[in-house]
Amino acid sequence: MHAQVEALIRDMQQLKEYREGKLLPNEIELAKQLGISRNTVRQATNKLVIEGVLARKKGFGTRFADRGVDTRLKNWSSFSQEMISKGLEVKNFEIRTAFEVPPEEVLQFLEIPKKTRVFRLDRLRGTPDGPFVLFHSWFHPRVGLKGTEDFSRPLYEILEHEYATVVRLSREEISACSADMLLSSKLGVRMGAPILKRVRMVYDPGNRPVEYNTGYYKGDSFTYKIESERE
Repeated sequence: MHAQVEALIRDMQQLKEYREGKLLPNEIELAKQLGISRNTVRQATNKLVIEGVLARKKGFGTRFADRGVDTRLKNWSSFSQEMISKGLEVKNFEIRTAFEVPPEEVLQFLEIPKKTRVFRLDRLRGTPDGPFVLFHSWFHPRVGLKGTEDFSRPLYEILEHEYATVVRLSREEISACSADMLLSSKLGVRMGAPILKRVRMVYDPGNRPVEYNTGYYKGDSFTYKIESERE
């Protein structure tokens, strides 16, 4: 049901008044109009907020977000595949695992109840010359990761071969931030140095959430290139 509501809201984006900034009906109004529960509406809108389709401001309302350049890519690669394609050797400098309650945006993406402890994987990675990216990954409980796996291996290989979890779709958001104390110490940069933040939301063939991954790259180590053809 929430997927149907999500599709309906996406269709509303084509209406002129919403493209011009009109606020969406609130959750109570939408639920009443559609004859469904408020929780179903909230689940759909939360997912669209996470994707950046909707922008929500407390005490004001929800509208379609102003989007920057939005390019869809037909293929995507894991970090290991990206490095191999460039002829670079991958080195793991730190690997840390834990079961913790994730931040609110991760709970919403994974579509799990609050206070749910999920598997978290942190990896500091780079080349033999030094680390240049810190990854934080959160996984849906259905995957079944235990923390005893050999995470020096390619992650998606582990998911597919040991847990019958195939990943199909990746949605990415790329933005800039500055290095805090943790990133400064891990990546060997000064406090406040430019950092590229890359959020990757990964789904299985059934469009179920699998992984919420945030990567923090040294500003001089990562170039995001897009090649597209005009139709």
